[in-house]
Amino acid sequence: MAQRRYFGTDGIRGRSNSHPMTAEVALRVGLAAGKMFMSSDDRRHLVVIGKDTRLSGYMIEPALVAGFASVGMDVLTFGPLPTPGVAMMTRSMRADLGVMISASHNTWQDNGIKLFGPDGYKLSDDREAEIEALMDEDLTQGLAPAEKLGRVKRIDDSQARYVEIAKATFPRRLSLAGLRVAVDCANGAGYRVAPTVLHELGAEVFPVGVEPNGMNINAECGSTHPQALADAVRTYRADIGIALDGDADRVAICDERGQIVDGDQIMALIAKHWQRQELLTGGGVVATVMSNLGLERTLKDAGLSLERTAVGDRYVMERMRKGGFNLGGEQSGHIILADHAPTGDGLLAALQVLAVLVESEKPMSELARQFEPVPQILENVRHAGGAPLQTDSVKAAITAGEERLNGSGRVVVRASGTEPLIRIMAEGDDAALVKTIVKDIAQAVKTAS
Repeated sequence: MAQRRYFGTDGIRGRSNSHPMTAEVALRVGLAAGKMFMSSDDRRHLVVIGKDTRLSGYMIEPALVAGFASVGMDVLTFGPLPTPGVAMMTRSMRADLGVMISASHNTWQDNGIKLFGPDGYKLSDDREAEIEALMDEDLTQGLAPAEKLGRVKRIDDSQARYVEIAKATFPRRLSLAGLRVAVDCANGAGYRVAPTVLHELGAEVFPVGVEPNGMNINAECGSTHPQALADAVRTYRADIGIALDGDADRVAICDERGQIVDGDQIMALIAKHWQRQELLTGGGVVATVMSNLGLERTLKDAGLSLERTAVGDRYVMERMRKGGFNLGGEQSGHIILADHAPTGDGLLAALQVLAVLVESEKPMSELARQFEPVPQILENVRHAGGAPLQTDSVKAAITAGEERLNGSGRVVVRASGTEPLIRIMAEGDDAALVKTIVKDIAQAVKTAS
């Protein structure tokens, strides 16, 4: 694949007001994507736009709107709404294109742009490459005549629509009545909808991370900083804790003792529950190369397969669609429930965990340990640029690590698609050996950088 100038593994992302996350680039995205998704028929074309709570959303959104409107697309803006809500609404409102303005779990200084096709799924690499090519063309070409400029409108009930969609995914025969639920919304896109859904399903809700100010999204809270949730669970004596990230497409669960449950355990829990209910399709689960070997083993013991993809929920979703799987996700907490949503949805995944909790009548601490994780170490090494993974010394360190594991574990080394980081992961039954392998590869990357 050719080097991409704007798009990474999950849309366009970067430091706000610095390339590529500038108003000019956002304008070019609107112009290019608008031209691409405008068909030749003489109808009104529609794009829907949601965002999280970052300060820079006030800069990015108008620039996108200007681009889309100037090529003749009508625009509906949702305001703060989870990424999966935008994906669902793109499809349900028959839009030609959906846009989410968010940098997901990154700090508030960053922002990003994610694009969804009319089917609600993230765009393919090929489609993003086509948009990139158009973005660098003359901006004055292909503009709509004055009488065909797009119209712009704010949709005030977008959050209420998402609340109803989310509630409908919870089994109707069940209720959350009697459950004490702590929910950390990361001061992000789910800060209103998540507590509302849980309350309306009957739970006693203890919300934290629900006071966004534009600069506190993901700040020591949410799924990437689950200690805040663990503290809330203990403080409020909750039966379970739920932590979302900034755009609410990933989740971390906390049991009643304050212990964190990652995405691999959540996938195992849901997979086995759905298997018992004959709801699981595809004969297994789709996850990424980062998921723990323990997940693969426990699914195999249950007669299920684990299919691995490259990192990114978009690639998980593509494999799910090809193989007919309805459950997939990432260790980081992106859980995709294909029967309910076209992308990862932290709240919907939490509702499935809650359904198991209610039906089993067991404490979350008993459900949380679906398998014993194989020792796994992940280290991120920041680099100054270039391609350290292409150097002979780093390649040699990776090969040496794989040989030392001798088939009893895995080594995965990759460049981050959103930050200047090399992500090094190794796992195996010998914890000391795994630690040494990661240390050796990290040193090789640092030297090469």
